[in-house]
Amino acid sequence: MNARKKVKVVWEPIKESKEIVGVWGGKKEELTPAGLESTEGHLKKMHEMQKKQGKILRRDGNPEFEFEQAHQILERTYTAPFLAHNPMEPISCFSHITDEKAFFVAPIQIPEFIKQNIVANLDVAAEKIEIKLARMGGAFGRRLYGHYMIEAGLISKKMKAPIKLIYTREDEMTAGLYRPSYMVSYKAAIDKNNTVTAIHIKGGGIPESAIHENRFPAGAFDNYLAEGWEIPSNINVAAFRAPGSNFIAAAEQSFLDELSEKIGKDPIDYRIELLQRTKEKSIGKNNDYDADRYIGVLKKVKEESDWENLKLTDKKYGVAAYFCHQSYVAHVVELSLGEGAPIIEKVTTVIDCGIVVNPEGAKNMVEGAVVDGIGNSLFGALTVKNGKPEQQNFDQYRIIRHNEAPKKIDVHFIKNDINPTGLGEPPFPPVIAALANALYKATGKRFYNQPFQNDLNN
Repeated sequence: MNARKKVKVVWEPIKESKEIVGVWGGKKEELTPAGLESTEGHLKKMHEMQKKQGKILRRDGNPEFEFEQAHQILERTYTAPFLAHNPMEPISCFSHITDEKAFFVAPIQIPEFIKQNIVANLDVAAEKIEIKLARMGGAFGRRLYGHYMIEAGLISKKMKAPIKLIYTREDEMTAGLYRPSYMVSYKAAIDKNNTVTAIHIKGGGIPESAIHENRFPAGAFDNYLAEGWEIPSNINVAAFRAPGSNFIAAAEQSFLDELSEKIGKDPIDYRIELLQRTKEKSIGKNNDYDADRYIGVLKKVKEESDWENLKLTDKKYGVAAYFCHQSYVAHVVELSLGEGAPIIEKVTTVIDCGIVVNPEGAKNMVEGAVVDGIGNSLFGALTVKNGKPEQQNFDQYRIIRHNEAPKKIDVHFIKNDINPTGLGEPPFPPVIAALANALYKATGKRFYNQPFQNDLNN
């Protein structure tokens, strides 16, 4: 490492390029722009995109007319920064490339994917590849991508010797793969009877959008419009826990909470009312959720959290529910304000993920997702200046600490005979909104921009 620090690196500016890339069985053209990017520039571009018409992803009814006729309009914008995966065990790989065999010991999530890359990049026949899987060391999503195995293989091949490659924390954070940065606006048209007549969702991200146009509340309103956009970037992004859902769930469920307050309805009851409406008169044909299962977790979390009695106390609490990875999750977060950060007293979680095969393992996975979601939304942020990540280690990139984790996490599973569905990811997205809604109860102000700690300190 001391020798490495003496190396003087000269970087060349990246040139704009286009390539056809594989995306989950399909292909698309991907643009990589030139230039040194910055968080300040990203925010400016995203605000500019919000002023333009985006790609129409779904339109039900005549939302434009309803907004013109609205008695009042509620509109809110939400943002989230890039996030680093931060595996507690930094990236590592053992490799020994010989004429007889390409041997690897590495933590990787999908070895079959990297096997194809080894064949292509190391000029090794598939039958000569042997991979022994090591324990992951955390940060799932980050270890979907095996470039470190290719790197280790190339070094071993060049040196004609077995080698072990270990990234420093600075390597991992400054040359890593990140959760995209996002922005979305939610807008509701409200008539003189205090009825919501239309919903408009518009947003995107760098370099991809997080909008799921056919998820709730699509199907619950006669007039609904979803627009999306994307801004190309040369910053590498990757799957992060509950990819594509970890931001939009927080925005959607925070908005529904504020909307229910605006029209004078209980936040759980209003969500159930909307879902009941999709059962009676579902709008559109592509709604990708089961209203009954959604209602089931909301009713159960209302019961298990003792919601009606909570409302009679001075406790600070918030609710959220979301569907992703084929599972349904509802959380109620209870908290109090401490010095520097909220004290999470209790999280009540209800999840419908079909048959639970390993109850103790399932419970642990939900608990981990809850802690992870709270930590990332309170503290997580990776900012970029002149093309360089500004946070390089844990002295600059804040993560949740042991004493900041919830004092109690109460997990309940809906019992049914449905085939098992997602579990590691679905509890993560909605806990962010439940936290934001509880923080509103505690502080009197809404939280629109992650990480929430920035606004808590202001």
